[in-house]
Amino acid sequence: MIIDADTHISPRPTGGNSITIDELLRRMDRAGVDKALTWIQPPYWRLTEESNRYVYQATRDHPDRILGFGWADPNCGLQYALDEAKRCVEEYGFYGVKMNGAQNEFCIDDPKLAIPVIEYMATTGKMMAFHIGGDSPENTHPFRLARIARLFPEMPIFNVHMGGAHFHDFGNAAIEFALECPNITIIGSVIRCQPLLKAIKTLGAGRVCFGSDTPFELMHVEVAKYHALLDGEVTPAEKALIMGGNVQRLFGLATAPVPANGRLVAENENLL
Repeated sequence: MIIDADTHISPRPTGGNSITIDELLRRMDRAGVDKALTWIQPPYWRLTEESNRYVYQATRDHPDRILGFGWADPNCGLQYALDEAKRCVEEYGFYGVKMNGAQNEFCIDDPKLAIPVIEYMATTGKMMAFHIGGDSPENTHPFRLARIARLFPEMPIFNVHMGGAHFHDFGNAAIEFALECPNITIIGSVIRCQPLLKAIKTLGAGRVCFGSDTPFELMHVEVAKYHALLDGEVTPAEKALIMGGNVQRLFGLATAPVPANGRLVAENENLL
């Protein structure tokens, strides 16, 4: 089972790095990806509502392939963002909600813009995801995510990009803060191979998920990169966790892996 933990779709693609659900499915088939964690792709039309609904429709039309995840932008208005988060959880049944302080230009731990949305999500039992990238270090630095993780230690959180998404990355900081915050799981998309491998070796295979950042990167190339990176570096069971097993566990899609010696190992090696 291969699950891509970072894909974007748009109801109104503008060409270039913008795709519909049909194109996402085509790329998944080419790459041999079984399921994709999917969220919206800015820019939005009519704020975020239309785009979140488009992802929801994709989960309805392709329930065996698309794992829906919402998006909340507090710069659309705090109450609007709260209403969208609530709709994503209660009406759409998404696995969680993502916030992106780089594209949407806010500090992810801002007490007025972001924390109220995070507080609501903490009451739902769902996950949150945050863009953590070198493209906007002031707004999305790993220390801000660690502050959130400490405030809400029971809420599972995705660190998307682990400080990458730019030539200058914050991979080491992302690893250090993830060591302190066990509720953080890394989605290793748009991050260089050396810090990605260091995260796997340091945190354990149970804390890192494969992600391509489609359509900004080519899914089939990213799958090939992960195979080349992991083969000979981790066991088949650990590879299975990274390539899909961790998302299965976090989303309750399969029997959870079993902790061993502080790390997670698969119950068997047939997940991949």
